[in-house]
Amino acid sequence: MEFHIDLVGRNDLSGEIYRQLRRAIAGGRLRPGDTLPPTRHLARRLAVSRMTVTVAYERLAAEGLVTSRVGAGTFVSEDAARREPATTRRSEGVLSARSVWQSIRLPNAFVDPARYDFRTGLPDPGLFPHRTWSRLVGRCLRSAGTAAGVYQHPAGHHGLRAAIARHIGIARGVTAAAEDVTITNGTQQALDVLARVPLAPGDRIAVEEPGYQPPVRLFQSLGLRILHVPVDREGLVVEAMPRRVRAVYVTPSHQYPLGVCTTLARRQALLRWAERNNAAIIEDDYDSEFRFGGRPLEALQTLDGAGRVVYVGTFSKAMLPTLRIGFIVTPPSLTSAVQKAKFVSDWHTPTLVQEALARFIEEGGYARHIRRVSTAYRERHERIASTVRRDFADCLELIPSSTGLHMTALAIRATAAQIAAVSSRAAEVGVACRALSTFSVGKVRLAGVVLGYGAIATSDIDEGLRLLRTCFSQLPWRRA
Repeated sequence: MEFHIDLVGRNDLSGEIYRQLRRAIAGGRLRPGDTLPPTRHLARRLAVSRMTVTVAYERLAAEGLVTSRVGAGTFVSEDAARREPATTRRSEGVLSARSVWQSIRLPNAFVDPARYDFRTGLPDPGLFPHRTWSRLVGRCLRSAGTAAGVYQHPAGHHGLRAAIARHIGIARGVTAAAEDVTITNGTQQALDVLARVPLAPGDRIAVEEPGYQPPVRLFQSLGLRILHVPVDREGLVVEAMPRRVRAVYVTPSHQYPLGVCTTLARRQALLRWAERNNAAIIEDDYDSEFRFGGRPLEALQTLDGAGRVVYVGTFSKAMLPTLRIGFIVTPPSLTSAVQKAKFVSDWHTPTLVQEALARFIEEGGYARHIRRVSTAYRERHERIASTVRRDFADCLELIPSSTGLHMTALAIRATAAQIAAVSSRAAEVGVACRALSTFSVGKVRLAGVVLGYGAIATSDIDEGLRLLRTCFSQLPWRRA
């Protein structure tokens, strides 16, 4: 690689080349075995004599930092790191971040998976159609032509927008045209874009309690005022909605994390509330592709006759989170502004992945994939539900749920702190599960556990729950 050496305003040119290369070796930027540029090449690039570079290389060789082989070149010596410990250190800097960033922690999705992984929000990568996807991406690369080097429309690949509109129209009853759809980098960017369009710093937004924390942190970082609204077994408690709220963020099809489905009466009440208060509703439909029983309810967007609901979807749960493909369905009054907000955010989502996904949906691959993985997830859902009801009946009460990739059980006698201790002990024996209290977005701390089944193999569920049961048996009130 080309290595940067600065000789502007320097007098001792050979010494300067030597010192800068020496610092690069000491700092680890040049590693043992790396090749230094040939003296003739480096001299030409730095506009110095070849002898100037040769002298610098000889000084490095005399210290054992580089070695030369005739016909091969000059290399950083294998023991250079031991001879020359790193001493370079960057200044801590004088700039400071706003206080809101001190309260935000990175998610545990970045840590190594546990042996028995019951974390939420993670699909099974082993069920992803790798061969089909690889073939589709290859076809898209071959057919890209000159379009691969041209920026695309911020709203996204038109073929994917049309495919999504058709799919959610059939699968979810959502009314949308391709022009209403904007492609984003996952749900989080969709919410980031939306929070900038109808809302301004200082506006009040209501969120579910307990709820999904990343959007709450996002809204806070944008200067919005967060108001917490409780959730019960019928969904968001609309009667508890505060006044003078400009928007509400909800997960009505599979509340995160309780797993309940908002009843039709509550959905209608929420729409009436939005009408009375001239407010927007952001509907996050993140994993309702997977249903294991019961009759599906219409989306809020479908029930909405006034254009107050913005529908947000994602392929992170049905496909892979690393694809980073989400979408927004906006009422026409917001579409242009949302696309402009997407543009100023990052212009557009990678087009290659969009085109491949469009073909995957249009050719029927996505529907077949959903049917196949739903069978696997249904089995895991039923196994966890039956085991919790049988083996945890004295300490947990399962909340009925027939959708998505996780379920929640409330503690019967234990406190939120005790359940948190159970979760910590479970991690020590290789079981990853989250205490319900960690999903609090306000001051309320519910006691319970949230069990995801996207990332754990069906064959591992029984042993994972057995180990979790042993952790529950150590609760203080059980030993009394």
